[in-house]
This record gives sequence, structure tokens and C-alpha cells, in this order.
Amino acid sequence: MFSTLPQNIQDELQQLATRYGQPIVEHAQIHTNESFDPVSKKDRYGEVCMVIRRKNGRLLTMIKSFYPGGAYRLLTGGINHGEYVLDALLRETQEETSLQVEVKQFLAVATYHLTEADQTPVFYTFAFLLDEVGGLLAVEDEHEQVDDFREITSAELLPLAEHLDHLGAQYSPELQGRWGDWGRFRAIIHRLVWQALETPADKHK
Repeated sequence: MFSTLPQNIQDELQQLATRYGQPIVEHAQIHTNESFDPVSKKDRYGEVCMVIRRKNGRLLTMIKSFYPGGAYRLLTGGINHGEYVLDALLRETQEETSLQVEVKQFLAVATYHLTEADQTPVFYTFAFLLDEVGGLLAVEDEHEQVDDFREITSAELLPLAEHLDHLGAQYSPELQGRWGDWGRFRAIIHRLVWQALETPADKHK
């Protein structure tokens, strides 16, 4: 699926697409020369985006204690070098929510490039729809600094992305970068997830 990734990860992604559906793929350009977390982190090649559908049918979002006001987003977690995508998905879901989930759909993949000419992405996001099947919502890893959770409908993903797109140019010590760059980066996967949820699965191919 992505020739720039190790062969075993390519094989896994193909297996996940066969089992959970072909994801929407977007090759996005990051319009900045400055670094920011998580793209700048060297301990991971990408992240999983956990689109957790609660038992009431709404999607789980969260905000961290140092985020700008109203900057809720879908949950994500890093994939370590050498780690399989599915392993990271389940591990990060446990660490950030303590919920038991069932993988339902491979929704989307975003690859990020610094320029249009870059052949090798600097980062990847793999988004999956997960259904809550048990457990109580709680943050297992306190280092995540999660301040609050909020449940939204899939239609609210677009205004959420729009908000992330306009966070301003202030520098964040926690991100080691600017909120505006981070917000535009985060908005990409939210729009892709919205598109995947609003589009019949057979149209993704």
C-alpha cells in the first residue's frame, strides 16, 4: 500500500484493508518549514487515529490541559518503529480510554509531505472506526494530560476541523512548534474521517 514503509508494515496494511475495508488515502502537504509534535518526534513513524463510537452512537473526542480553548480532537497515539499498526491501535486505545473496543472499519490514511516533490512522507496517520464494547472511560496514562472528553456526531467533525484550522500562530512549548501548524495538520485527518463515515465503503476503492 505504501512502498516507503517497511515490507512487514505494508503487508499488514494490506491485510487490514482486506479485513476492514479500503481506506480513503490523501497525500497532504504540510505548509511549514518549522517542526512540531508529533511530526518532529523521532521515536515513531506515524500514528493511529482512534475513531471510537460510543454505545450511544456518538464519537469520542478529547482536549488536553495545555490546548487552546475549544481545541477538541479525535484521539491519536504514536506507532513506535518496528510496531505493527493494529498493535499500536489497541495499545493506545487502552492507554488513553481504558475502553474495550472492536475494530469495525479502516477509514482513512493521511501521508504528510513537506513539499509536493517529496516522495517519502515525513509522517503517517491511520484512522480506524472502533465500537465501544465495554469498560469505563478513563485515562490510563496520566502523562497524556487529557483534561476532558466530549462526544460529537460525525457531522460535527467538519466544524471541529475548521476550528483546528484557525488556532493562530502562537508558539507552544509543549508542541515545540506553533499552534497554527499543528492545527492545520490535525484538521486533515478529521476531514478524511468525516468523508469516510459519510461515504459508503464500496466507494472508497
